[in-house]
Amino acid sequence: MDPISQLRKNYTRGQLSERDVPKDPLILFQVWFDQAAKAECPEPNSMALATADLSGTPSLRIVLLKGVDHEGFTFFTNYTSQKGRELAKCPKASLLFHWHELERQVRISGSVEKINPSESDEYFNSRPIASRIGAWASPQSTEIPNREFLEAEEKRFRTEFGESPPRPKYWGGYRLQPTAIEFWQGRPSRLHDRIRYTNEPHGWRIARLAP
Repeated sequence: MDPISQLRKNYTRGQLSERDVPKDPLILFQVWFDQAAKAECPEPNSMALATADLSGTPSLRIVLLKGVDHEGFTFFTNYTSQKGRELAKCPKASLLFHWHELERQVRISGSVEKINPSESDEYFNSRPIASRIGAWASPQSTEIPNREFLEAEEKRFRTEFGESPPRPKYWGGYRLQPTAIEFWQGRPSRLHDRIRYTNEPHGWRIARLAP
């Protein structure tokens, strides 16, 4: 028998009840995020981002959350990358946070839009110089001949811009405005707790889902 199929773990670290959660899912998300940071989960702001093309073919990658408030969840990328091209044609996406140490997941889905250019400028200018040069050097998601191409482009743009590279117009932020947020807490015997918030006209609707 495949050894992978024999991997098992019993989840015992917490529980989650629809009777105790706040009415606002962003309050619970912030609590869980802070607990993940305190538990020293590796990069607690890392999240899987799922997009799809017009044929419905999904694509998935890890990106970093760079802001969250009642307007939504913010991340940054190259607008001409695969995810950027897909979001331009189908501006909906899903996010997944997995905090293994706490046996927790958070799933978020909703619509996506670009943030204000001034917000993108502010964040870009706060990045380390190497990351700002890297945004110019990498034609993200396109084929390149070799590693040396990237290194040459990095050298070229560092020479051109010095210590003050501006934000490329093709690089900036997106904000996902959630329509549904699900909190998942691992429990024994695979009878996990799943609490879903759905954004409805009168406010957030809270429901328990079967595991």
